[in-house]
Amino acid sequence: MAFYEPLHHKYRPQSFADLVGQNAIATTLTHAIERQRIAPAYLFTGPRGTGKTSSARILAKSLNCLSSAHPTVTPCGTCDACQTIARGTALDVIEIDAASNTGVDNIRELIERAQFAPAQCRYKVYCLDEVHMLSTAAFNALLKTLEEPPLHVVFVLATTDPQRVLPTIISRCQRFDFRRIPLSAMMDHLSYIAAQEDIAIQPDAIALIAQIAQGGLRDAESLLDQLSLQEDTITPAQVWDLVGSVPEQDLFSLVKAIVSRQPALILEHIHHLLDRGRDPLGVLQNLAQFYRDLLIAKTAPKQRELVAITEATWQPLCEFVEQMSLSSLLMGQQHLRQCEPQVKNTTQPKLWLEVALLGLLDADTSTSTPTSGSASPQSMAPAIPASSPQPGQEPASLCVPPNPATAAPQPQPAPVSSNPPPAAAPTAPTETAPIETAPVEIDLDQLWQQILAQLNLPSRALFSQHGKLVFFQGAEAGIQISKNLARIAQPKLGEVEAALQQQLRRKIKVTLHLATPDPLPGATSPQRPATEPPPAMATLPPPSAAQPTPPVELPAPPDHLVPPSREPPQNRPAPAAPVWPLEDEIDQASRSFAEFFNGTLVTLEPDVPTTADIPE
Repeated sequence: MAFYEPLHHKYRPQSFADLVGQNAIATTLTHAIERQRIAPAYLFTGPRGTGKTSSARILAKSLNCLSSAHPTVTPCGTCDACQTIARGTALDVIEIDAASNTGVDNIRELIERAQFAPAQCRYKVYCLDEVHMLSTAAFNALLKTLEEPPLHVVFVLATTDPQRVLPTIISRCQRFDFRRIPLSAMMDHLSYIAAQEDIAIQPDAIALIAQIAQGGLRDAESLLDQLSLQEDTITPAQVWDLVGSVPEQDLFSLVKAIVSRQPALILEHIHHLLDRGRDPLGVLQNLAQFYRDLLIAKTAPKQRELVAITEATWQPLCEFVEQMSLSSLLMGQQHLRQCEPQVKNTTQPKLWLEVALLGLLDADTSTSTPTSGSASPQSMAPAIPASSPQPGQEPASLCVPPNPATAAPQPQPAPVSSNPPPAAAPTAPTETAPIETAPVEIDLDQLWQQILAQLNLPSRALFSQHGKLVFFQGAEAGIQISKNLARIAQPKLGEVEAALQQQLRRKIKVTLHLATPDPLPGATSPQRPATEPPPAMATLPPPSAAQPTPPVELPAPPDHLVPPSREPPQNRPAPAAPVWPLEDEIDQASRSFAEFFNGTLVTLEPDVPTTADIPE
């Protein structure tokens, strides 16, 4: 029974001239063999599928071909040595998997056997594949033999991770770095194989296979071997279906739906891809790669070899990407990168894929150039309802004034606040009457919530629980806060001003106000004239180190809060009325706790200093 030979085995290179995409390495090794300058050890590094193991076998055949009296660059391939080396059964060419023989005992056994002369060939060649898997002790045991091996021994070390190889090992070898196979060379090789095997395949499909392989010729040959089982002519769509990736046309349609801001169409495309068996994480990663292709189409439209896009899609892609800004592409890539861990680790990947792609709508419009059909940055500001406009006047829908550099100055409307400041003194009328504008109703609670959402966590916790936006007028805003937290909140006003500036696109001055404490039980408020509004808050002055704060005269406490005397009245001088601070939240809680148990608040007297405590 005849056994099938895979394409990557059948078309393995048999000489240095057959190496694909490694011209520099093939030329160097050819000259070394021609001049009989054979090194004791070689180190072949590079990605998978680039020809490291094949080059090691070609070197072994060139050194041991029996049809020539000395090493040759053109081994015959028919002698007993060439055939056994090609099959991997030669006695003098030992291929060792270093991943399975990592210990120092395996290396000691190799060194002992290397002392014996070859049985059939001129050289005994040891090929250690994945040599980076050896332990440190095994590397150190190999050092001396690797530097000065017997004259008939040649070591060939192959690895895909040279960083894990000891520098002392690398310094004793001639290093050859195998690069990824260029796209054009790989396409020519795949076309040659397709012609030899009578595989019906379109040129675009060959180019797509070469691009998907990403420089690995063995991966490309294996994929072509799988596609050769198709009955019809191989098309790019069949290639996408076989590798399990999202076709470029589907990704293109999805990006068009994102740019045109059609959420329903985005969800429809997602469901279409998932119904065809695509993995949600794969869809997200393919879209991130497509954004990378869009970025290349935006910046380097003439370098199509950098992307895995067919020629039929590349030209429309370059034309479409002109309407997208560079910042929107970068923001989209960053958004997809941040969403990948959530889609990867969640139990509902479909849901989070939809959330991630719908989030691209905001990432695209926040940086793209506003057009007639898209929203401008001002329209993305928080909308504040306005009252009915006067006839012939524009309705006021935003609290953000136009840019003074591009528009004429407009008068600021008088806002309506829940706690208006005291009325200012009337001023003399000017010659030109002011323009009448419709007052704007400002939702202070909604604006305050938007400001809190942009603060840091400590500031957000402080102002959300103890602060409140009490008025907003023009370029000024006031925040009310309790007295005991005023000193803590004062340094954080800069964050509030920055949040307001980011929210309203202009600079706002924020002042801090103290909330008026509740009156003590039994106290009566002084009568005020009916025309004078009661003070709702007191402005906190900024702290100054040069001018100390003057003491505040506070009222005497009620009688039921005065602590009882410890000494007889005849021996105790009449104490002055104690100074009680204004009640804060802690005092109010203590008083409520005492009243619940029918008790009173007691203030301990300060300790009287003794004569020992008085300095001389």
